Amino acid sequence: MAVPPALPVVIVGGLHADARRAAVARLLADVPGSVALHHDLATAAAGTVVRTIRDASGVLDAGEAPLVNDCACCALREDLVPELERLRDAGVTRLAVVELWDSVEPKAMAEVVTAGGLTVTGVITAVDPALVLPCLGNGDDLADAGLAAAATDQRTIADTFARQLEYAPVLAVADSPEADDEDRELLAQLHPTARRAPLGEGAPEDRAGDGLTMPAPRRGPLSPLAEAALAGFDVEAAAAAQHPACALLPAEADAHGVSTLVWQRRRPFHPERLYAALEDLTCAAARSRGRFWLADKTDTLFHWDAAGGALCVEGAGPWLASLPDAAWEMVPPVRRAAAALDWHPEHGDRGQHLVFTSPGLDREGLERLLESCVLTDAEYAAGPDAWQRLPHTFDTLLEV
Repeated sequence: MAVPPALPVVIVGGLHADARRAAVARLLADVPGSVALHHDLATAAAGTVVRTIRDASGVLDAGEAPLVNDCACCALREDLVPELERLRDAGVTRLAVVELWDSVEPKAMAEVVTAGGLTVTGVITAVDPALVLPCLGNGDDLADAGLAAAATDQRTIADTFARQLEYAPVLAVADSPEADDEDRELLAQLHPTARRAPLGEGAPEDRAGDGLTMPAPRRGPLSPLAEAALAGFDVEAAAAAQHPACALLPAEADAHGVSTLVWQRRRPFHPERLYAALEDLTCAAARSRGRFWLADKTDTLFHWDAAGGALCVEGAGPWLASLPDAAWEMVPPVRRAAAALDWHPEHGDRGQHLVFTSPGLDREGLERLLESCVLTDAEYAAGPDAWQRLPHTFDTLLEV
């Protein structure tokens, strides 16, 4: 049996629809023989998802995929891989650009495509810098904005945007006239390791007289965006980078009115005092995330994830220091390496590592509040047995 030819797949997503469409148009213009697949989930209320396939000249094909269990995103999952396989087997497509619908998160789709035996060569989130802070501050449910991917979708605009932004190693950045230095600095501090590709290159031209503008086809070397789309992508490494135990969190920064505070300590939080401070801590920054250690649950690593004035706290498995030696072989190497880099002779990998990023951040006030939540000298000296008798205040939040 002949081996099907390889088909590079790049995933382009993001809630900033205009920037996302511009990024897709740029790729279609830059890479001859490329096509874009898009599943429009806005039609889900009518019972279907509309699929379009287009190239730089316009729409090549359109069809419908029925809902799966009343879930538009499930229909996308079921329909996407067969369509990509069809393009691959035809052998004429040089690059498949998967343009995600507004609220679809790239992590899930990258994993679906890879599990289907196809090769993801890039994941790109398109961003308008002027819209970063409004999105991070928007705690509205996706459903209220008409952006839910399923009837059971309980995500908010803020947390969805944060995950879209932080998962992608490449950001396609729109040349927004409304963006200022603060907006651009906020974007840089939120995802400092991202490769940023500008979208302002290439003069637009009318496409086939339909009134829509497309970038002029590029001649010569590929643009930075096209290079990034073909650079390669490791789905497993990307997933590991999102785990709170080994995530590469932003570093300390302070510029153009935007600050990032990195707060690390080797004492556990007093559960009652931390719980009482949750609202103030959540609202202190546009975005905060990381891992933390509760004194009454000393073996559990907890994930902190806040945006839009809402906080998600959940257990993310055990600290490695709580595991028997024999269990370490079952832990991914990246997790063991991250723990080894931050190992304490007494507490192992247990500790606090929280990062807060925001314009106008009250760094001193935030540090005082965080410090007030850790165990005092006397509480710490009492030891782990005494810590277990502290109020289990987080049990309700964690639904224990």
